[in-house]
Amino acid sequence: MHATRLVVLLTAILAVLGVITPASAVTSPSCGITWGSQPKWEADQGETEVLIGVRAGRHACFDRLVLDLGWSDNEFSAYDVRYVDVDVVQHDGSGEPVPVRGGAVLQVSVGAPAYDEYGDPTVPLGREMVDVGGFDTFRQVASAGSFEGWTTLALGVRARLPFRVFLVKGAPFSDQALRLVLDVAHHW
Repeated sequence: MHATRLVVLLTAILAVLGVITPASAVTSPSCGITWGSQPKWEADQGETEVLIGVRAGRHACFDRLVLDLGWSDNEFSAYDVRYVDVDVVQHDGSGEPVPVRGGAVLQVSVGAPAYDEYGDPTVPLGREMVDVGGFDTFRQVASAGSFEGWTTLALGVRARLPFRVFLVKGAPFSDQALRLVLDVAHHW
């Protein structure tokens, strides 16, 4: 009995000193993600694609936004993705501010004009482009228009979180199709 009390007392002292911590208190980066939150961009290579679709998906460690681009010779690489102040995203052409829900906003600009609802100037500012209800990180995907060969989206997210951007070529539309993929982590 005396030994049991001694073990309990010693464990309590070590816990107070921080030597022993409960398993639930130990934290690590979300899924080992180390992407960061700095702007990511690729310079224009002179190729022109067309934005033909926008979709989103949920994953265990991040939410994903995919911009489906028209097909050419896969040389496209013009994009600029960065966090901006909530009131900074402006409608391409008119300059009107685009309302966006979320604690932070990623401005997603891609060197690909949109000739349908993604770039239609008659579509209301901040129009929901993708249903992201129930997503862990995404709060809204809003249209900011298309002007002079560039299309801009405003991605409202829960907070300023790490993100990555990359291009994928090939399916689902054809071997020549391109997709711009944007992943935003659920946590730091």
